[in-house]
Amino acid sequence: MQRKLRKGTEDVLAPNETETRPNHAPATHPALPQAKVGILLANLGTPDNYDYWSMRRYLGEFLSDRRVIDYSPWLWQPLLQLVILSKRPFSSGEAYKSIWNEDAGESPLMTITKDQTAAIAAKLKAEYGDQIHVDFCMRYGNPSTPSKVREMVEAGCHKILFFPLYPHYAGATSATANDQFFRALMKEKWQPTVRVVDPYYEHPLYIEALAQSVERAYAEAETRPDILVCSYHGVPKRYLMEGDPYHCQCQKTTRLLKERLGWADTEITTTFQSKFGPEEWLKPYTVEEVARLAEEDGKKNIAVIAPAFSADCIETLEEINEEIKESFEEAGGEHFTYIPCLNDDAAHVHALSSIIKENVGGWLR
Repeated sequence: MQRKLRKGTEDVLAPNETETRPNHAPATHPALPQAKVGILLANLGTPDNYDYWSMRRYLGEFLSDRRVIDYSPWLWQPLLQLVILSKRPFSSGEAYKSIWNEDAGESPLMTITKDQTAAIAAKLKAEYGDQIHVDFCMRYGNPSTPSKVREMVEAGCHKILFFPLYPHYAGATSATANDQFFRALMKEKWQPTVRVVDPYYEHPLYIEALAQSVERAYAEAETRPDILVCSYHGVPKRYLMEGDPYHCQCQKTTRLLKERLGWADTEITTTFQSKFGPEEWLKPYTVEEVARLAEEDGKKNIAVIAPAFSADCIETLEEINEEIKESFEEAGGEHFTYIPCLNDDAAHVHALSSIIKENVGGWLR
């Protein structure tokens, strides 16, 4: 706690171990926190609970983002508010309930992001000590990006490295996270200097972490899978035509993973999941392709990995492990192996920490 000194009728803040006054400043100048570098990790977000109103708030924020749904608000908002948000919170709530971390009272994404942040903070603080302040935020829901930017500024972070935890760039993920970060900066009287981490879809340590997770899963499997399905979150095909690089970056990750594993083209494939709305999305759709592999190609034993997700969430734990698995088995598939996201795996933490260190060059020593 700050000590207060009396000087005349004024309360004057006295510096403590973590606060100083600028050199030559008068005694009435407020004490300032020790200057630090903030590392702000960012993920998509999660509802606070799976009840109707929690789901409605979360879905309302998510589906109102023009980066996610870019239809005219005059057309989209009435449909969203009057129809979609009247029904979808129930079905989405049931899906979240099936994977909820009841012990912690939070979604798996929240639990895993906390674990990732703690592991990265421990790794970086062992090297840089109190020079850094590591935390995380969510684009939708809590903890919000503006609240964490405010906390970092108050803690003395004159520089902030913003790290969207999306290996691949997409307007609906990386860009909207950046938008929210810069909107938060607009509210700061004294803006910190900032940097944003590039997508890391081809970073050697990320590819290595993916490869190790595949090798572990294959070593533990009773029967070697016939093919590895790399299932990425989908986006409308129109986005690719408009210049979004997401599709190309996903394809490159699959190719680099294949090369690292030393596999043939027939042992790995790229698909896209989570289609929403009436227009065409990136293909092939995972839910259809796994059925085709079983029915037409005779691939009765498959493994599925989700390289675009840095942490397991509703799209992996519920959609892949339930809906997509069911589609495969109904088409005659026999053995379905889901390879978990990298989460707080040591190789993943090492990769993310290394990427952070590459991006804070000149800021820390």
